[in-house]
Amino acid sequence: MRREYKIFVILALVIVVAAYALGTTDRFGGELFQGDTLALLRLEGPIVNVDWHMEQVRDLAERDEILAVVLRVDSPGGAVAPTQELYSELKRLREIKPVVTSMGTVAASGGYYLSCATDWIVSNPGTITGSVGVIMEFTNLEGLLGKLGIRSRTIKSGRFKDTGNPAREMTEDEQRLLTDMVMDTHEQFVEAVLAGRPVDEGNVRPYFDGRVLTGRQAFGLGLVDQLGNINDAMEKAAELAGLPSVPENIYEPKKDRKGVLAVLLGDAGSATLERIAESFPESGAGRWIQLWRAF
Repeated sequence: MRREYKIFVILALVIVVAAYALGTTDRFGGELFQGDTLALLRLEGPIVNVDWHMEQVRDLAERDEILAVVLRVDSPGGAVAPTQELYSELKRLREIKPVVTSMGTVAASGGYYLSCATDWIVSNPGTITGSVGVIMEFTNLEGLLGKLGIRSRTIKSGRFKDTGNPAREMTEDEQRLLTDMVMDTHEQFVEAVLAGRPVDEGNVRPYFDGRVLTGRQAFGLGLVDQLGNINDAMEKAAELAGLPSVPENIYEPKKDRKGVLAVLLGDAGSATLERIAESFPESGAGRWIQLWRAF
């Protein structure tokens, strides 16, 4: 075997192993253990699609072996509607069994919104949290398009139908319309915080202007209940569940592991290749795709 070919084979194997490892890195392990225990549900990254988390919350509510749940939040926030959907599910879970939030590196905006649905919030002193606010951003490209000789013409059924059109300046009426939307959504956020936190509105309302806070600052304002780490959150969950100590085995919901193709090419690229394999199952390319999909 030529030296160049050996190097190629070794590199290919390294890529396969690394991709497989990445595909399993964020998978949550384990079967449900015998006896009473706690559950750990992780919320990581932007809040966009919460279907899986909502399914897990409903499942945890039905499991008698799970006496309390720790929600580990490491998220900068995300879209409003998905956040509110998961918030509602967490509130329902809270009516059945204790739920404790453990804040990681960041639990801001929507991450803090969801935390307010739980019984108790534990934050690290340096956690980035708060950011109680709502934002919309629009870019005006009218000047740039004009320099490039690009003109835009819009046909619309009403004066607000193309609000936010980047090819022109926003009108005052449009700005008032969007401002009213932002402020209404912001007020929904504030209402959720005040419903979930035992604080005086007059004392904390000035801090609901979109600013971020450290965990220690939030603790001083009563926006979190305790300074500590995930182990402290587990101990609090055990206490609320009436357990003498934290169980040795903690249940974590398990996500399906992504295959090598999905890790390397993304879900869309992987799906495209799989369709090719299904169309030409006996071809050489089809067989290779089926082999990689099996990892």
